[in-house]
Amino acid sequence: MKKVLGMGAALVDVLANVTDEWVATQGVQKGGMNSVEWPQMEKFLAGIEKPLRVPGGSTCNTMVGLSRLGGKASFISKVGDDELGRLFLDHLKKNGVESKVGKSDVATGCVFSAVTPDAQRSMWTFLGASNFLDSEDFVPALFDGVGLLYAEGYRAFNGDCFKKSFTLARSLGVETALDFSSFGVVEACRGVIDELLDQKMIDIVIANEDEAFAYAGVKEEASLEVLAKKAKVAVVKVGKKGAFIAKDGVVTKVDAKVVKAVDTTGAGDLWASGFLYGYLSGWDMLRSGNLASLVASEVVQVMGAQIPDEGWARIHAEM
Repeated sequence: MKKVLGMGAALVDVLANVTDEWVATQGVQKGGMNSVEWPQMEKFLAGIEKPLRVPGGSTCNTMVGLSRLGGKASFISKVGDDELGRLFLDHLKKNGVESKVGKSDVATGCVFSAVTPDAQRSMWTFLGASNFLDSEDFVPALFDGVGLLYAEGYRAFNGDCFKKSFTLARSLGVETALDFSSFGVVEACRGVIDELLDQKMIDIVIANEDEAFAYAGVKEEASLEVLAKKAKVAVVKVGKKGAFIAKDGVVTKVDAKVVKAVDTTGAGDLWASGFLYGYLSGWDMLRSGNLASLVASEVVQVMGAQIPDEGWARIHAEM
């Protein structure tokens, strides 16, 4: 199987259970991603008793999942020379992900995830050191042995670096994939995303229904049709209803694996792990999508984005 290079923010997730009323008092849209500076993050963290700290970040979660499935994964970002940075690097090593992570004088980034009783999460992100990954970090040697570049939409906020990574990958014959990550990303970074899509620099686009609507202005299969004109493979995930996948003019409907969700943190990230594993294994879209649904169904049954060993055992038993 080809190796995947994941580009994303190296972050440590800090999770807490909150009420819908608490989210409403923050003046943000429930379920969205919000960028904050360190003083605001400190305020959030100070109000949490015994927080759950889990190394992550969207692309990191996907690469860990891909590795745990048996794929080859590497990850590029930056961390600070601090406790959270060391926690993050240990996490990559433990899970078999090749580190291409550099060091920065800035503190390691973190995400405060507020989880409401319906298992939805609203996120506040301090990018920290990961925000200092730049165009100069992307050189041809980085792609040695790499068959696919996978990026989270959050990286589009650094437009120059984002474009450099995709154009360099394409020039070297490396396939590319983008997960939109958040409807806020689509709204804020539409220009750079459109530029790459119009230049056919992105082979695979993955979006949930909110992100697809933010991009296309229409819902579900109609939004899939719009995205399918932009990329070789387009995915629109529709929550409990599953997902639609378009490839070579054929639309495949994938059913969700229904379980009792505790926390949706990482659901999309781990869905991508399963899908990429199937895609790179040469599976058809239905089989790839079914594995994606299976992996996602395991992560929503736990707090945080890390599937426990017994969960991975169940996944491998069904693969």
